[in-house]
Amino acid sequence: MHGIDNPDFQDNRNYNYSQTINVERSEYSIITELVERNSSVIDLGCGNGLLMQKLIKERNAKCKGMEISESAVELCRRNGLDVSLGRIDAKLPFKNDTFDYSICNVTIQMVNYPEVLLKEMKRVSKHQIISFPNFAFYKNRLDLLFKGRMPRPMLFGYKWYNTGHLHQLSMKDFKNLVNDVGGLKILNTYYLRSGNPFFNLLMKLLPNLFQTIKIVVTCKD
Repeated sequence: MHGIDNPDFQDNRNYNYSQTINVERSEYSIITELVERNSSVIDLGCGNGLLMQKLIKERNAKCKGMEISESAVELCRRNGLDVSLGRIDAKLPFKNDTFDYSICNVTIQMVNYPEVLLKEMKRVSKHQIISFPNFAFYKNRLDLLFKGRMPRPMLFGYKWYNTGHLHQLSMKDFKNLVNDVGGLKILNTYYLRSGNPFFNLLMKLLPNLFQTIKIVVTCKD
């Protein structure tokens, strides 16, 4: 039986970063450009810390991180980053408005309480940058329509029962979450472009259907 006492069991919300390759994600450049120079930043679910390193190097940001994976925290600390171990969808150990920016990159769908995470991001920072996979992507819709199963294109190689994605969401779902949390307004949205001009046009015209990774900037209303 699978469980935390089984040494072969891998909790996919608590990745083993000692076995991962340090590759910069495509959305890092967009997020980095959104952060003003010399800002204070908390990276929630910071993983291996590569985004923090980029922010420090390119924006001279003063960064802290928080992560649930012990191997990730160990790796970050070895690289000289200020990262603490803990859940990000609970009361955060920071005072109100401690940071200029809080960032949660492709992680909000992996926590138990996304609404708590967003509320805490609002509390501890002036601006919030959240990115997430758009589960309403057209390939997901076709997979469900024609194969009659939990869509797999946005699970990135996992299956419905072993993915760390606990709360799949679309862009419309995220807007509803912002409204439900209250006290936030969406300032701007961004997305990963492709090398195909026609597909980029489709992404612009029908974002909830054709965009894959959405990046949203919010602030207190």
